[in-house]
Amino acid sequence: MNKFLLSVFVSIYFLSTNTLAVNTEMKTLITALKEPTPIISDLKQLTDEIGSRMTGSPANIKSIEWALAKFKEAGVDAHKESFNMPRAWSELSNNVKVFNENISFSPNVVSMPFTSKTAKSGLSAALIDLKKGDKSAFLNNKVIKGKWLLIETALLTDESGVHGLFQEYLDAVDIEANAYKEGAAGIVYMSSRPQNLLYRHLPSNGADNKLPIIVMERESALKAQRLLAQGHQLSLTAQLNISEESSYRANNVIAEIKGSTYPDEIVLISAHIDSFDLGTGALDNGANVSLIIDIARQMKKYNIKPKRTIRFALFNGEEQGIYGSYGYTQLHADELDKHIMTTTIDLGTGKINGFYTNGRKEITAALNKVLEPVQGLGPFNHINEAVVGTDNYDFMMQGVANLVADQGNANYASNYHAQSDTFDKVDQKQLKLNAAVIAALTLGYANLEDVTWQRQSSAQVVSMVKEFDIETSMKTFGLYESWTNNTRGISH
Repeated sequence: MNKFLLSVFVSIYFLSTNTLAVNTEMKTLITALKEPTPIISDLKQLTDEIGSRMTGSPANIKSIEWALAKFKEAGVDAHKESFNMPRAWSELSNNVKVFNENISFSPNVVSMPFTSKTAKSGLSAALIDLKKGDKSAFLNNKVIKGKWLLIETALLTDESGVHGLFQEYLDAVDIEANAYKEGAAGIVYMSSRPQNLLYRHLPSNGADNKLPIIVMERESALKAQRLLAQGHQLSLTAQLNISEESSYRANNVIAEIKGSTYPDEIVLISAHIDSFDLGTGALDNGANVSLIIDIARQMKKYNIKPKRTIRFALFNGEEQGIYGSYGYTQLHADELDKHIMTTTIDLGTGKINGFYTNGRKEITAALNKVLEPVQGLGPFNHINEAVVGTDNYDFMMQGVANLVADQGNANYASNYHAQSDTFDKVDQKQLKLNAAVIAALTLGYANLEDVTWQRQSSAQVVSMVKEFDIETSMKTFGLYESWTNNTRGISH
């Protein structure tokens, strides 16, 4: 055999041997994640023992230490990384009374984040029914100034799902802007959930919110609406005891398994560890925190050696403005060119049906390739739309290739940010199957030989924003101004 043929033979031999090893590792990892692991017991600890995890709260701080310990127990290198939160906020107590000369009742309410504390005597004003709060309602009503505005919401069901949920967010943009412009005393949103269920989520101006906003249990809000329709004049007094502080530092948890061949290239998977404070954050997003930890644990347990570095990120501050992942992109700005792929999972435990590719259609072929080992858990259909509202955002706005898992609604929307988001709502079987899908995706990208895409340029990101018309979504989450004034996202 001549030297040329010998070199070809050796190259083919080592290539096939390496491919076999990679395939074996993939099968081992997928199998391990489908079998019994600590993923469920981890989730019980996080939700039942630590509980709700509002960023900056004692429970949130405890959850960071808990996650750090879980990675280290698994033998995975992990550390904390701090970032800036612009405003600390928590509701300590509230008392609301709706009344006139003959009628008085005290409905259950919660304040929307970044609503300010009232005077001890409360904020009192007449309550008026502004129906759905659309443009015509504001134009046709001349007595908005100084009034509490009762806003009717559509009932959110599992059938309306995530689309109904995000419509609620979108509607709030104009409602809140117009209420502030017209000098309303505050907004009272009718809860979109039945059976006295309360929830809270971010107002459209985020941490810059200056308007008192509360959510009232649906049944009481409907009662008030009926009374107003019958000609009764009603007033509302809200006593809101709020704890507020200026900016502070919070922490993400970052773990990684170093790549064996391309250690400077990074494949990142993330879930957010914070939650709102009414339930215990099981669907949003404790289940996927446990998923991320379990993937790292099983990779270490079976000595799986990815070619690229896999970074496991548990971001904090997501619910109050997506600040943890934003902080990460600032701290790791010099590495962003080396982030081959980032993936976010943040929709509870519904089945993964595919992935949002966020304006990066060119990554679809490789996405299908890396999902081949778990095709039996599909089918997977990908959506080339740009998602705003979770931890992919700052990677997308920095031009880094990013994915968001597209999941079946299951019971996610109806329990979103609500008192009912608790461990018993978790689909334990599907959570483990989702872990296998995310693991295959992640290890597949880490071992992929041909990466044909690059970080997008400033011009390409600007084009993406226009093409997918995400300005309204950015306004919904209080992100538009920071993009237009060039303080967040790629310099443009």
